[in-house]
Amino acid sequence: MYRFYAAPAGLADALALKAEHGEGARILAGGTDLLIELDRGVRAAPGGGELGLIDLTRIPGLAEIQEADGQIHLGPLVTHNQCVAHPAIVARAFPLARACWEVGAPQIRNRATVAGNLITASPANDTIVPLLALGATVTLTSAARGERTLPLAAFYTGFRKVDLAPDEILTRISFAALDDAQGGAFIKLGLRRAQAISVLSVAAIVRRDAAGGVTQAAISLGAVAPAVIRAQAAEQFLVGKRLDESVIGEAARLAQAAASPIDDIRATAAYRRAMVETLTARALGQIRDGQTRSGWPAAPVMLWGRAQGRVPVGTFTADSPARVNGAPVTPAGGMTLLDSLRQAGYVGVKEGCAEGECGACTVFLDGMAVMACLVPAERAAGCEVVTVEGLGDPAALHPVQGALVQSGGVQCGYCTPGFVMSAAKLLEERPHPTRREAQEAITGNFCRCTGYRKILDAMVQAGRASPARLPAQLPGP
Repeated sequence: MYRFYAAPAGLADALALKAEHGEGARILAGGTDLLIELDRGVRAAPGGGELGLIDLTRIPGLAEIQEADGQIHLGPLVTHNQCVAHPAIVARAFPLARACWEVGAPQIRNRATVAGNLITASPANDTIVPLLALGATVTLTSAARGERTLPLAAFYTGFRKVDLAPDEILTRISFAALDDAQGGAFIKLGLRRAQAISVLSVAAIVRRDAAGGVTQAAISLGAVAPAVIRAQAAEQFLVGKRLDESVIGEAARLAQAAASPIDDIRATAAYRRAMVETLTARALGQIRDGQTRSGWPAAPVMLWGRAQGRVPVGTFTADSPARVNGAPVTPAGGMTLLDSLRQAGYVGVKEGCAEGECGACTVFLDGMAVMACLVPAERAAGCEVVTVEGLGDPAALHPVQGALVQSGGVQCGYCTPGFVMSAAKLLEERPHPTRREAQEAITGNFCRCTGYRKILDAMVQAGRASPARLPAQLPGP
């Protein structure tokens, strides 16, 4: 699957490895796109053959969100869930928080990074859209030339192409925090409520004066052109006007004119074009009416339990044993954690899709729920891993397992281990979850028998039972 795996202890080491291997190695942060691309043969070394992986996740200091001089800075390992939970992002960059919340499912958001989303460069990638509206910049670093910073718009050179040299690593994303005079909205249109690639998305940020007149506007559109674009004519039209219905309607029509969508499996070009107008008008209306946070949960479900999104850092060799359900195991490398665990005998970890869509392979890594099919096996070296076999046994069922038996929530059983893992992690965060919280927790889990009602019944019931017998957690950061 990959030619080699390296886990450098510092950024200088990572830059040296990237300079040495160039296009023959890829940087691994979350890996939720990269592992699938490697498995499908989409990514290969020059001239063919397998790529190497340079995993940054052992390096201290790269997963920080920092504020300085009115700017917010994201390190290259900042995950989507970190943005969802961070007070500064929610308060001063809400369109980004909303976009991150719309990505995938909790298990994916615990691994997937914002930097990786930018580098994958699909026009349908959600976080690019608000960051473009926020006027973000990216800082790229090489061992030979040091740092260079460029606007995010200039980072994209074509369809899924970025201005990133073979020896460079994206080391920082920066943007100005929104102030009290600015309002921002992000709206995504997908074919389902979760785990959906955007049909299209819109981000709008508007600054208004004390009288309500627009003094500055930014509108960005995703999945309607080869790259994410700004609707510049609409932005210019808004300046000097109040957000009444006629002004919003004309701005929405101008935004539609900026789009050049295509027909694909998710939608026709005509539908996308029409929905650009609809969503732009809706976003501007939300800003005018102060409704941009409508539907935003007060405490989003993370499935990261007591780990709080913090990944232990330090130097581990690829042959360092993992502790799987408390026992030392040296994971076989060159494959996904899913395949390695099954090879080691942990067959409760199921393969349902091998692309992060079904959640059957959910395990706990570093105290957080993740999809094992999207993690390289070597990443578990020196770490705590919990599989469904570690939660309970016939003599002492985990409360979720007992509740599933009582509710009849176990049907064919194939998806059940993944549901048990997600539910157990939810109970760690919310000892008495509501039904809505239970629904949020299993957005990454797919039941082919469509037995969700009884599964949700069990999750809520388990919260009313005795306290969950939880696995040992990693020490705090």
